[in-house]
Amino acid sequence: MTFIVWFAMLGAVLLLLALSSSYLRWIPVTTSVVCLALGIGLGPSGVSLLHLDIAQASGWMEHLTEVAVLFSLFVSGLKLRLPLRSRRWWTAFFLAGPVMVICIVGVSLVAHFGLHLGWGMSVLVGAILAPTDPVLATLVQVADAQDYDPVRFSLSGEAGLNDGVAFPFVILGLLLMQATDPAQWLGGWLIKDVAWAVVAGIACGYWMGRGLGKLTLYLRIQHEDSTVSPNDYLALALIALAYVVSEIIHGYGFLAVFAAGLGLRQAEVHSSATPNEPAEHLVQPVVGHQHVAPEHAVKGDVQALEDSQIAAGIMLGDMLAFGSLVERAMEVFLVTLLGVVLLEHWDWRALIVAGALFLIIRPAAVMLVPWRTGASLAQRGLLGWFGIRGIGSFYYLFYAINHGLLPAAAPQVTNLVLSAVALSILVHGLTVQPILARYKSSNPKDE
Repeated sequence: MTFIVWFAMLGAVLLLLALSSSYLRWIPVTTSVVCLALGIGLGPSGVSLLHLDIAQASGWMEHLTEVAVLFSLFVSGLKLRLPLRSRRWWTAFFLAGPVMVICIVGVSLVAHFGLHLGWGMSVLVGAILAPTDPVLATLVQVADAQDYDPVRFSLSGEAGLNDGVAFPFVILGLLLMQATDPAQWLGGWLIKDVAWAVVAGIACGYWMGRGLGKLTLYLRIQHEDSTVSPNDYLALALIALAYVVSEIIHGYGFLAVFAAGLGLRQAEVHSSATPNEPAEHLVQPVVGHQHVAPEHAVKGDVQALEDSQIAAGIMLGDMLAFGSLVERAMEVFLVTLLGVVLLEHWDWRALIVAGALFLIIRPAAVMLVPWRTGASLAQRGLLGWFGIRGIGSFYYLFYAINHGLLPAAAPQVTNLVLSAVALSILVHGLTVQPILARYKSSNPKDE
C-alpha cells in the first residue's frame, strides 16, 4: 500500500504541474517551490497522507538521489559545447575549485564557532552543502548547446564539476569524526581521494564519451542506420559504463558521467562540417523516427547535410530529450519528498548556516574570481547569488548516513542539511525569474 500511495502521489503532482503550467509561468516561482509546498501539504503537517522515516529510507534514497544527479550531470555535459581551452571555462573551473573550498571552510567555521558543532561534523555539513545543484538549477544553466552566456555557462560547468569535487571533503568530514590520528590517513586521503580520484574520474569519463561517440557515429554511417538506432539505450549505457569503470579504478563516478557527456559532445563537434552549429539544431527528427524509413525520419532539407551531421543530430536530440525527462521527474519526486519530511526535521539553526552561505560566504568567494576570466562585476553578483543547493546535497547526506556517520550525529546533520536545502529552494526559487528577467533585459554582450 505504501508503494501505491507514493506512486499515486507522484502521478498526482505531475498531473497538477502539467495542468497548471500555463498559470505557473506567470508567477515568480519555480516548479521546485510548488513541489516543496505540495509535499508539506501532503505530509504529517498537512493532510498526513504521506510519511517517511529518513533513517530507514536512507539506503534507497542514496541510490535514488544518485541516479537523479547522474542523469542531470550527463545532460549538463552534453549541453556544454565550447572546447575546454575556451575562456568561458576558466570561471567554471574557479567556481568548482577555489570558490567551493572557500564555501566549505566558511560553513565549517560558522558551524563550529556559531553552532558549537565538532570539527568533523562542521566539515561534513560544509562539504554536503558545498556543491551547487545540476538538477534544481535548470533555469540558471545553459538552455542548449548554443547558449554561451557567461553566467549560465559558468554555473552549468560549476554544477557539473563540483558534484564530484565535493566528494573528498565529505570523506574528510567522516574521517575527522572517527577521532583517529590524522597522520595515519591524511597522506592517503590527499593522494587517493583528492588527486587520483578527481583526475581518474574526469579522464576516464571524457575519453569514454568521446571514443564511444566517434565509434557510434562511424558505425551508424557505415550501416546507414542513423535514424533508427535507440539513442536512449546509448545514453543509459554510457552513463552506466562511465560510472562503473570510474568507480572500479577508484575515480569519482559523478565526474566521469559529466565528463562523458562532454566527451560525447566533443565527438559531435569534431564530426560536424559546421562547427558553430550544434548537430541537433540542423535536423528535426519526426516522432517515432526509429520505426520509419530513413528518408521519412527527418524533416527539412537534409540533402545539404552530411551523414555524420544527421546521425549526430538525431543521437544528441534523443539523448537530451530522454535525459531531461528523467531529470524533471526526479526533481518533482525528490523535492516533494523533502516537503513531506521538512517540518519534522526543521532546524532553525539552518537560518544561520544558509544565511551565511548565501549572503556572505559564496558572494565574497565569487568576488575573488580573477578578472581575466572575463566576468564583469554584475555577472559576479549573479554568480555569487545563484549557488543553488539541492539533490546533490541530498545524495551526500544519505551517503554519509550509510558510510560511517555516527548515529548520535546523524539527526543534527540531517536536520541542518534538509533545512538549508529547503531554504535554498525557497529563496532562490522566488528570486531566480525576476533576476534573470532583469539580466536578460540588460542584454549583456558576450565577451
